[in-house]
Amino acid sequence: MKRLLVPLAVAGLSAAVLATPATAAPSWVSDPLSPKPADAYSAAYFWLDANGAALKKATEFRVDAKDVPKLVHPQTTSADGKPGMTAPTGTSGAAPKSKNVNLPKTIGKVFFLDRSGNQRWCSATSIQARNRNLVATAGHCVYEQGKDVFAKWVFVPGYFQGKAPFGVYAGAYAFTAYDLDTYDDYDGDFAFVAVHNGFELAGEKTVTKAEFDKWAGDKWVKKHEITAKEFGTCVLNLGNCWSEGEDKPADQVGPDYPGAVVERDEVGEQAYKDAKTGRGNGYKFGEPETVPVTKAEYDAYKGPGAKDDTGGNYTITRFYTQKWLKPGTSRTFYQGEYVLGLAKDAGRLGDAVGGQGVAWNQPMGQKVTVFGYPAAPHPDGDKPFTGLTPKICAGRTGTKTYQVNMFEVETHQVLKCSMTGGSDGAPWLLRYDNNKRTGYVNGVTSMFHDQDGNDRIDFVSSAYFDGEVADVYDKANHAATKSIVGPGGELIGK
Repeated sequence: MKRLLVPLAVAGLSAAVLATPATAAPSWVSDPLSPKPADAYSAAYFWLDANGAALKKATEFRVDAKDVPKLVHPQTTSADGKPGMTAPTGTSGAAPKSKNVNLPKTIGKVFFLDRSGNQRWCSATSIQARNRNLVATAGHCVYEQGKDVFAKWVFVPGYFQGKAPFGVYAGAYAFTAYDLDTYDDYDGDFAFVAVHNGFELAGEKTVTKAEFDKWAGDKWVKKHEITAKEFGTCVLNLGNCWSEGEDKPADQVGPDYPGAVVERDEVGEQAYKDAKTGRGNGYKFGEPETVPVTKAEYDAYKGPGAKDDTGGNYTITRFYTQKWLKPGTSRTFYQGEYVLGLAKDAGRLGDAVGGQGVAWNQPMGQKVTVFGYPAAPHPDGDKPFTGLTPKICAGRTGTKTYQVNMFEVETHQVLKCSMTGGSDGAPWLLRYDNNKRTGYVNGVTSMFHDQDGNDRIDFVSSAYFDGEVADVYDKANHAATKSIVGPGGELIGK
């Protein structure tokens, strides 16, 4: 299957095309992300481990484009069917009325590894689904160019300054348009992803070997260095202990042997005088060393170089030559500690944060509110956004759709907005209720445009949500997922 990193397409089909026989090609495709619990656990753990270090390291994902694409040839586009929408779901009552725009709990970031293994993010939102498990984002934030879906794909709702307040939700299945997969049609850059129940890390626990062997979740062995005597006791008690390396004496080698080290070898005065000066075994090692000693040390010393000045001052002069050795090795002893990594089930996505509604075949020129995490600089290099917190754009969409020649796009809806890359996949919410913090997703940010040529992003665009988008959403709406973590923090299934 050929995949494209640039905007992914869902062509706007007419009502006549929608009425094709059952043997016609489907309008949607589904691809697995991490359907198995073990893979989903691994993906989520990757982002949560070390206090979310990978989440903080990730950078915004950008569509690979040499220049900022221009919007051209505005045109009127009729819907391919009747308008429709599904109502949003919430998790709490209405918020107090406010003059400021209230952030919805549903928005967050999707994280994944790109084809080079870099940690990336895009913007996204939870949407209403029968199984309360769907995420809407840009298609290019799910599908890797020419190589199927991205790796370790997860959604973090409510992401704020490196925190995952509602847990991490690993992607199970991705849904997008058949025309994207088959014809590289770039007109609809969107995807719906069914996610497993979320989970949070809940610390660790030291257990016995038997408990360790039975554990289906994350586990590891911590090793602690011990002495040879402690090792012997551990073996007698059938403890978890082992050794690494071996006892091996040093070997004498030449000075040019890789890794060879030089030591000094004490010799008599005559042997020192006879030794050559330079670099090699038996060659002089520095100058003779004369050190003061006590009378007892003087009396005990039997070698050459001892001197008594008859005034109670005793010295010994020592002579050294070089000895080049290949260092020896020794065994190191360890005792293991069996540790289980505990996790806590965070429940279904929609139960945790709610889900925005979805709308299609809606009239153009309506007011939308967009929530995203911009971070990329403007074309002129100015970088007003950090990506750590969500930002807002609000206004009316254009009354006509536009083409984008660079990506062969024919029907994108547009909005005047200065958000930059990182807000890819940000939801365009129609009829946003500021008190309930809900609306209807009628688009997701796909591309960024500089229409007045001042090297600043001034418009964003999205696929027009038509009947084919509704069809893909309907298929995703049937996807069933479940918890991957049991009540004891264990991994459920394989």
